Amino acid sequence: MFRTAIAIAAVCAAVPSEAAAERYRANEIKGEIVGRRIFLEAPLGGEFPLNYRRSGSVDGDGEALGLGRFVKPKDTGTWWIQSDRLCQQFRTWYDGRPMCFELYRVEEKKLKWIRNDGKTGIARIGPEL
Repeated sequence: MFRTAIAIAAVCAAVPSEAAAERYRANEIKGEIVGRRIFLEAPLGGEFPLNYRRSGSVDGDGEALGLGRFVKPKDTGTWWIQSDRLCQQFRTWYDGRPMCFELYRVEEKKLKWIRNDGKTGIARIGPEL
């Protein structure tokens, strides 16, 4: 079985450098990310939605991308902000390991993320939950 990290990391794509983008700070993450659905771009098309709820929970559903063939397509966890990074930990995805992301604004409703293991990708900021 594919490891969850590999399957979800497949949403990574070539992205602009963070030098050309403005880094999100804690207050901006709270104001522009928390309470919204964030769509991670998938390299073969489609988007992977993650819901950052104001309650401190995060959940995602990869069924539309067909992830159910490889991993548990839905999971829930918690998010928090640490040192201007958005952190999260799911129950089963990534074997339950916590991870943190630097976020960079690349367009009004698009951001670049850099995970603490160096993986990167692009996401679209969606509607409020």
